[in-house]
Amino acid sequence: MDLETRVRRHAALGDPVRLALIDDLSTSDRAPSELSKRYAIPSNLLAHHLDVLEQATLIERLSSSGDARRRYVRLRPEALAGLTVSVPRPSGPVLFVCTHNSARSQLAAAVWSEAIGTSASSAGTHPANSIHPGAVAAAVRAGLDLGDAKPRSIDAVEFELSQVITVCDRAHEELSPGTSWWHWSTPDPVDEATPEAFDDTLASLRNRIENLRRTQ
Repeated sequence: MDLETRVRRHAALGDPVRLALIDDLSTSDRAPSELSKRYAIPSNLLAHHLDVLEQATLIERLSSSGDARRRYVRLRPEALAGLTVSVPRPSGPVLFVCTHNSARSQLAAAVWSEAIGTSASSAGTHPANSIHPGAVAAAVRAGLDLGDAKPRSIDAVEFELSQVITVCDRAHEELSPGTSWWHWSTPDPVDEATPEAFDDTLASLRNRIENLRRTQ
C-alpha cells in the first residue's frame, strides 16, 4: 500500500466516532439507520462520517438484495491490513551483534531461527571465552537450544550479505553501522546476572522478532 493511502486511512480513523463505527462494522454490516440509533448521531452527521470512511476505502455502501430501497454499510477488512507498520523481512541471513557475543546476540539468533525459520547467526565486537551460563539456562527454560555455539569475533564474519542487527548500544556505537543495519537497544542481562534478567532479555528479543513476523 502506498504511503498516501495509508495516511488517508489513518486520518479517517483519527475521529473517535469513525473509529467506533469501524469497530462496530468489524463484526456486523449495519444499515445507516441502525448506526444513527446506536451512536445517537443525526443522519446528516453520520453521512459525513461514512463519506470520509468510504473515501479512505475503509467501507463500502451496498444496496439491500431484499428491499432495494435500503442500504448497508460494510467494512472492507483488507483495508485494515495496511494500517499496521509494514517492515520488509530480510530475505537473506541475519547476523546479531553485541559486545561479548555471550548472551543477547546468541539468544536473538536462537529465537530468530525458531520464530522466523531462516538463517541467523551472531558475533561480538569483543567476544568472551564462552556463552554466559545464565543465557544457556534462560534458553533451556524457553525451550531453545544454543547447541555448541561459541562466541566469535565480528572480524571473522563475512556479513556483507547479511541483515546486521546490533542488540547492544556499545557495539552499535563502536562499529560503523551501514545504512541498512538495524539496532535494538537491549540492556545486558550479564550486568545483573539473575535468572529474571536473562528471561526478561529473551522475552524482549522474542517480542521484537514476533512483532516483525506479525507485520509481514
